[in-house]
Amino acid sequence: MGRGKLRIYLGAAPGVGKTYAMLSEAHRRVERGTDCVVGFVEHHSRPRTEVMLHGLELIERCELEYRGSTFTEMDVDAILARRPAVALVDELAHTNVPGSRNAKRWQDVEELLQAGIDVISTVNIQHLESLGDVVETITGVRQRETVPDEVARRADQIELVDMSPQALRRRMAHGNVYKPDKVDAALSNYFRPGNLTALRELALLWVADRVDEYLQEYRGEHNIRSTWQARERIVVGLTGGPEGRTLIRRAARLAEKGAGGEVLAVYIAASDGLTSASPKELAVQRTLVEDLGGTFHHVIGDDVPDALLEFARGCNATQIVLGVSRRRSWQSVFRPGVSATVARESGPDLDVHIVTHDEAAKGRGLPVARGARLGRSRIIWGWVTGIAGPALLTVLLSQLVPELGLANDMLLFLTCTVAAALLGGLLPALASAAFGSLLLNYYFTPPVHKLTIADPKNIVAIAIFVGVAVSVASVVDLAARRTHQAARLRAESEILSFLAGSVLRGENSLDALLERLRETFAMQSVVLLERTSEVDPWTTATSVGTGTVVRPEDADVDLPIGENMALALTGRVLPAEDRRVLGAFAAQAAVVLDRQRLVDEAEKSRELAEANRIRTALLAAVSHDLRTPLAGIKASVTSLRSDDVEWSEEDKAELLEGIEDGADRLAALIGNLLDMSRLNTGTVVPLIRETDLDEVVPMALGGVPEESVDLDIPETLPMVAVDRGLLERAVANIVENAVKYSPTGQPVNVSASALASRVELRVVDRGPGVPDEAKNRIFEPFQRHGDAPRGAGVGLGLAVARGFTEAIGGTLTAEDTPGGGLTMVITLPIAGDGPPVSPELPTSAVT
Repeated sequence: MGRGKLRIYLGAAPGVGKTYAMLSEAHRRVERGTDCVVGFVEHHSRPRTEVMLHGLELIERCELEYRGSTFTEMDVDAILARRPAVALVDELAHTNVPGSRNAKRWQDVEELLQAGIDVISTVNIQHLESLGDVVETITGVRQRETVPDEVARRADQIELVDMSPQALRRRMAHGNVYKPDKVDAALSNYFRPGNLTALRELALLWVADRVDEYLQEYRGEHNIRSTWQARERIVVGLTGGPEGRTLIRRAARLAEKGAGGEVLAVYIAASDGLTSASPKELAVQRTLVEDLGGTFHHVIGDDVPDALLEFARGCNATQIVLGVSRRRSWQSVFRPGVSATVARESGPDLDVHIVTHDEAAKGRGLPVARGARLGRSRIIWGWVTGIAGPALLTVLLSQLVPELGLANDMLLFLTCTVAAALLGGLLPALASAAFGSLLLNYYFTPPVHKLTIADPKNIVAIAIFVGVAVSVASVVDLAARRTHQAARLRAESEILSFLAGSVLRGENSLDALLERLRETFAMQSVVLLERTSEVDPWTTATSVGTGTVVRPEDADVDLPIGENMALALTGRVLPAEDRRVLGAFAAQAAVVLDRQRLVDEAEKSRELAEANRIRTALLAAVSHDLRTPLAGIKASVTSLRSDDVEWSEEDKAELLEGIEDGADRLAALIGNLLDMSRLNTGTVVPLIRETDLDEVVPMALGGVPEESVDLDIPETLPMVAVDRGLLERAVANIVENAVKYSPTGQPVNVSASALASRVELRVVDRGPGVPDEAKNRIFEPFQRHGDAPRGAGVGLGLAVARGFTEAIGGTLTAEDTPGGGLTMVITLPIAGDGPPVSPELPTSAVT
């Protein structure tokens, strides 16, 4: 049985017609004879959407009880038992009611797909997890219901349901989206033209990226190398020099001129070891291109122009941005630079921009981190100078100045040999010395045109010539080797300095360290492997790159770290001289891994210590605070059951009242203990709804005398997005605490007001107040300020109140009351910025 196919209708905002399009597709499939059922569709009382459900088979929803209310959710088991060909599942990002089969609806969809059932679903762009911060910045509303991007990316088909902001606002004004009493608030808040335009752009760009991924897959499968200019994609070639920042900014400006332009910065590193560019400068340029919305790439290639063009064509680029060559003008005579080569070989499908900069024609200078003994071009020129130079010199001396003298002739030939040594090193110089000595003997040493020497003095002169040539060549070669070693040691020292600095800074990013190792040695992948013993299989602690291995013996390079850990690299075989730096990286990787685990263990220890502290405090509370009301209840019950005393009706009523008061105190204490336990274990799941404060706050005052509170909640306040039950418990705890500390005859004032995008609920008392240094401490569990008597509670009321307030997206702070006392301020988000919800479902359950 194969996996089912997922089709998603994506929209920029509620009301664009996703559900309608999904139902239309269902009708088309039913007409073609496809077995299609409605697993879950929420029509939100929209008549046109509701009509589209007619003629489709509906799977009955299952009912769930939660906190005294009944909710309906999709019945996954019923759909699996029915086994249709296609199931319609609306609102992919929906959060299921606690007690459901899965926490999220996309997990329900995943079960259906695994069972071989095709699924058609809907989702809005603001519910994609990666865009949560962006959407909050645009709209001011944080989306609590999200679906992982990977779930949407795995969809077999994504169809954008698009609508202009003006058309959507007209649809809302006609009452086709929300009820008439909600339209004005929605249009003036969440559905403002600017918000809708920005969300629409996000949706279009996200779908465009998915289309681009499919296009790249198609081009790869069909081996298409030519550029398809479907989108402006600009490649910036970096050398690691400071001019890279200028090129990146120039490319970003070019990308801004075309909609959807993309910038890809690429650095081409040679495959022969350590990188030649400054790691610090590359890090700065990586940060810059990412800040400008582009991406940074590290590519291995010995031929820079070929590698750059290969990368550009591979990513379907349309433009390449390069800097004017840093080589000096005379160097271009011998070989054209990278810019000129790329421009010549780019072809008609790639535009090449050559950008001027401050570093132009200043030369590259000495390598920072890598130095070859002598470059390939230098060796070639050394051989040309060593062979062609003496031959050309012979022709010139024979034809133009034949009587110059043997001594002068030798000095000129020695000059050619020195030039060959400076360019090509030892071997070209030795060849030049040997060839030059033969030419001197044949053409300039009597008898001429014969390989014999008549005068012994000339033999000594030629011998001295050969000796000087060999000595000079040896010195030049030694200098080249020393230069290579110095450059290499300098690069190694920079790397070791980086590692030492990371230790001192306490950096714990193992992935970043391995990525630096991969780029430094130009490897394809780096894997840190470990095992518990020599007989156990290897496991991957972490890895970077592509083509990772699972055993050290499968890698191109493996380095043991202790007995049961190893570093495995793939890409090429490293020379022995690179092992020293590799060993430093390996040791640092082991240290970072140990540090990460120690941090995790320390965090677990801290949590255990906190749990132990709370447990100790709980035991103390149980031993005293819970025992006191129990003792009162026990005494009253014993008195009532006693046969020795004849209790009057007034006495019985007083004893029963004492029992009731003790039971109420026990219920309050146990309720707070249970609430604190739920907060500590993270099991508080708020059900957010649009709520009026004047409906919740009066319900929270039932535990205090009516005359002890002055209530001022205007009916004109905007609705807030909260969990009614949690807010009621939080307000009740705060008011009870305020009444407890208020003087007799001084009622607690509870008032509310709207400020910008929030509502503030203020609980004001005239008690002794709390010093500034204790204002945060009073919200900690089992904390009671001042000389509160032991019977006053276990110190959990305010801790529970703050926990519940933060769970529903609000804040709770303490302020001084002008004139003396304490003011508790609850700040709650206004619900008007988001789309309205149906009364029978929480906000978190509505797309």
